[in-house]
Amino acid sequence: MTQETTLQEKIAAYHLWRNTLADTIIGYRDWLVRSDSSNSLQELRLTDFADMLRKDRLTLALVAEFSRGKTETVNALFFADHDQRLLPSEAGRTTMCPTELLWDEDEEPCIKLLPIETRLSDDSITYLKTLPKLWKKFRLETDFPEQMRKTLRQLIDRKEVSIEEAIKLGLWSPKDPNNALQNRTHIEVPVWRHAIINYPHELLKNGLVVIDTPGLNALGTEPELTHKVIPGAHAVLFLTATDTGVTHSDMQIWNEYIRDQAKYKLVVLNKIDTLWDDLKSDFEIAKEINRQVEQTARDLMIPKNQIFTISAQKGLLAKIKKDPVLLKRSNIQVLETELSNQLTSSKQEIIGNTIATECSVMVKESRKLMQVKLNHSRVRFDELKGLLGQHQTVFNDLVAKAQQDQQRYQASLPVFKEAEEKINRIGKKLLRHLSLTYLDNSIAESRKEMHDSWTTVRLNQSIRKLIKQANDLAIHVTTESNSIRRLTQHIYDLFRTQHGFDISAPPELNMTSFLEKMQSLEKITHDFCADPINVLTEKRFLIRRFFLSLGAEAQGAFQNAHDDTERWINNVIVTLKIQIETHKEALDQRIKGLVEAKSSSEALNKQIVQVSEEYKHIASQCKLLDDALLQLMKAILQASKIKQEKLEKENQMKALNFEGLPLM
Repeated sequence: MTQETTLQEKIAAYHLWRNTLADTIIGYRDWLVRSDSSNSLQELRLTDFADMLRKDRLTLALVAEFSRGKTETVNALFFADHDQRLLPSEAGRTTMCPTELLWDEDEEPCIKLLPIETRLSDDSITYLKTLPKLWKKFRLETDFPEQMRKTLRQLIDRKEVSIEEAIKLGLWSPKDPNNALQNRTHIEVPVWRHAIINYPHELLKNGLVVIDTPGLNALGTEPELTHKVIPGAHAVLFLTATDTGVTHSDMQIWNEYIRDQAKYKLVVLNKIDTLWDDLKSDFEIAKEINRQVEQTARDLMIPKNQIFTISAQKGLLAKIKKDPVLLKRSNIQVLETELSNQLTSSKQEIIGNTIATECSVMVKESRKLMQVKLNHSRVRFDELKGLLGQHQTVFNDLVAKAQQDQQRYQASLPVFKEAEEKINRIGKKLLRHLSLTYLDNSIAESRKEMHDSWTTVRLNQSIRKLIKQANDLAIHVTTESNSIRRLTQHIYDLFRTQHGFDISAPPELNMTSFLEKMQSLEKITHDFCADPINVLTEKRFLIRRFFLSLGAEAQGAFQNAHDDTERWINNVIVTLKIQIETHKEALDQRIKGLVEAKSSSEALNKQIVQVSEEYKHIASQCKLLDDALLQLMKAILQASKIKQEKLEKENQMKALNFEGLPLM
């Protein structure tokens, strides 16, 4: 990709890469279905992976305080082709609710708005998205931009409600220092809680989802945004503005929601056009912009090269007026290039480390199995070729030896069956511990203990208790999985020594991901409870919502751990089971072939030709698997490269933070 590659071109290229990977996975799944080593659970897993890839989306979140130009940046990046602002962006009237821009081909172009009153329930936004009747839907007339613009102005709708109603909605607290001295009976609140814009833009068609989050107050009232949406985004644009500098609220957003929470982030210094002065030279203007960048870098404690200076408003204007000089000066294209790299690289890292890695393990196992078949076929061919011109006694001796091998193999089967039953018993017990019922009981107990005391102290105690239970559970599951592993190792050794199986040691069950997720929830809770604002005001509504949101995140962690453990239990025994079936088939074919071959020289030659063709077929199957593995390994290597680059950037940040400590 060249520096001039547009955001649209880069995401389209990623879309093609992703679909090619999905085709590779489907090709391997179809091969598996046709093969003798068919595994229904693996086939289902592969189908799920391919579906996930094809429906996969790149999430870009824009985060900033009010009036930093988030909406104008969205207009400049995505809607300039309409020759006007589509999303409302004007002084004093800013987007009041979190807004998602995406494209769902099963839905008409529209805007769906969730009423603010839904905050009276404990349901999450994720759950409410499954209840279409709660949303107000308005069609978007894509051929009439002015009409679209008017429809989209509903994003900035506000209304006045009583203080009592605002308290119920969790949008006002009498204990908040900012509200304590206000003598008011009504306050202004957003009409809508959340918005989804379904729009057929090429970028959105290729899987991009843009999330425009409102300022600090809105972030603070929707915990789902702060510990799910932002950390899960594949790129986060944190906007500051030249005309304000990095303010106290900017720092609060950066420290609480971006710096340690967002994995992939870009810092944007917007509104550089406020420094453009006809009475100053280009050198003087550049010097002033650089001074602002240096100050922002010091404030946020990040390297200067991670800050991008733009004028979103001038970028939009330049695109509308087709003014290349103004477009270059706005710097919006530089941001587009870096943003496209960030979005696609972060997603390729995730896919390489998860989907491609797991699929490659499956393909390697299949390739190893096909190599075993290839070796069996070569041995049979050499054996049959060696029988040309031999006496019947030689045939009889080989048949007798093959039958002895078969009897020895059959004597080992009861040991395998017994071990398989024991592993399944232990496995079922393990999975019960990781069931959502176990977790739901713990959450319900914590909620009961809290009663009406929704305080940060109680919240901290509750989450710490849940994390301890999760840690204890992980230790128990790991201990039990080691029992399974030792038992499996014994069976592996038996078939390796007695029957020459080429089988590696059974893998360990890794609970790291589960523990890291639970520990991250503990850190999020600690940070929330340590915030002086939350400690001093004890926002009951927010704390309750925060607790419920954490519970939903914990459920996801438990479900993933349950699914990972179930797959591990299945794979740890299926690997051997398939080799046993392959070995049985090879023994049966060998005996049958020898018996048929000894009847006449013509029958022997027929067997030699048949085995030769079988060898060629197996070799061609190995080639198919090698090609699939090559594609998967490319994705894994790309992920490793991206991870290394990310680590280098993180080390840069750490070094800078350390150097900056004395300045604080």
